[in-house]
Amino acid sequence: MITVRVQTEAFDLAAEVRALSEDRTDIGAVASFVGFVRGGEVEALTLEHYPAMTAKALEAIAAEAASRWPLLGGTVIHRHGRLLPGDAIVLVAVAAAHRGDAFAACEFVMDYLKTNAPFWKKEETGGESRWVEAKQGDETARDRWRR
Repeated sequence: MITVRVQTEAFDLAAEVRALSEDRTDIGAVASFVGFVRGGEVEALTLEHYPAMTAKALEAIAAEAASRWPLLGGTVIHRHGRLLPGDAIVLVAVAAAHRGDAFAACEFVMDYLKTNAPFWKKEETGGESRWVEAKQGDETARDRWRR
């Protein structure tokens, strides 16, 4: 089972991995990904969402991953609200008996989060703000998982 949370609060990668693997001897690997707000010209990134829609979409992505690989657990955390460069936005951590399954499931979940998770992102740069458009590269990454 993959736990899904959408929250404003920061998360602790080590605590999340420990929660997945503590007192477990069947887990051989935990693969994780943490996405951060990039700096440069971006002064802040605000993520908005519709909570009921977002939870369903993230749970569907997690369920699809669990149907494709023999997973022993997982955690997906996506933050919303106003975030600053260096802030963590998203965490995907997936536990499996073998590393190949953990790596593949982690990448699959992240590729689908980038394209199918209903978040609206607004960047603040130079005192102005603009909505961020979807990127073709993200859709291409997701499409390689299609059956």
